[in-house]
Amino acid sequence: MEVRVQQNIEYPLKDFDGRDFLETAAFTLPDLLAISQYAKNMTTDTAKEECDQTCDVTFVTEEDIPEVIDFLKIYFFQDEPMNTYLQLGECRELEEYATHCIPEKCSFKATNSKGEIIGVFLNGVIHKPVKDAEPASYAKDCKHEKFRKILTLFEHIETIFNLFDLYPEYECALDGKILAVNSNYRGLGIAGKLTSRTIEYMKEHNIPLFHVMCSSKYSARVCEKLGFDEVFSLPFLDYVVNGENPLLPADPHNEIKVMAKRI
Repeated sequence: MEVRVQQNIEYPLKDFDGRDFLETAAFTLPDLLAISQYAKNMTTDTAKEECDQTCDVTFVTEEDIPEVIDFLKIYFFQDEPMNTYLQLGECRELEEYATHCIPEKCSFKATNSKGEIIGVFLNGVIHKPVKDAEPASYAKDCKHEKFRKILTLFEHIETIFNLFDLYPEYECALDGKILAVNSNYRGLGIAGKLTSRTIEYMKEHNIPLFHVMCSSKYSARVCEKLGFDEVFSLPFLDYVVNGENPLLPADPHNEIKVMAKRI
């Protein structure tokens, strides 16, 4: 049995007298699915062609911050698994958290042939904590209730896992804070290029250790392909606060992983 979907599409067409008229078109459901897939393939093919032709990876500067925030609002604030689960919405605190490391000049952006940002890797240097020092708490001062849940999870992980206990020979590391890619360019190696460029920077500046906390399975996979080791993991189901699981992202993002790589 064929299901027909009557879709009225009104758009101006010119007849032979130059006058506008409206045309009504009827499509079957398979027609609509085929059109949707065709449009999706066109977008992906265009993105791949642009990546093949030119994809520049350069430093993120302080002048880039407004554009970076606009980019993150579309491709990180909405897409990151924990943000999606919480339906985070507008979050000034996350904007500040994401961009406060940019002045350190160790973050990178990927741009297409038009100069548009299609991916970012925002990084900051972290140092071995002073023995017995009380770790700083950002969660308690966070006014955004949903983002505070994420910060609380990060601080919980810091209480049960210390990177420098595992690598006591190092005094500092580069912390990969946020890795995000335009959805039209995913699967084209942009995240890998950003990570590789970051590793080059670390070699140039004698930073011996790369640390990335991954809440996305896809980000963890990028790290694995580039030789990172999984040094810690926490299934979201095992993270319980007051008898409840405050963060349960959708499959396949079932755990938060800490990935590390000696440089």
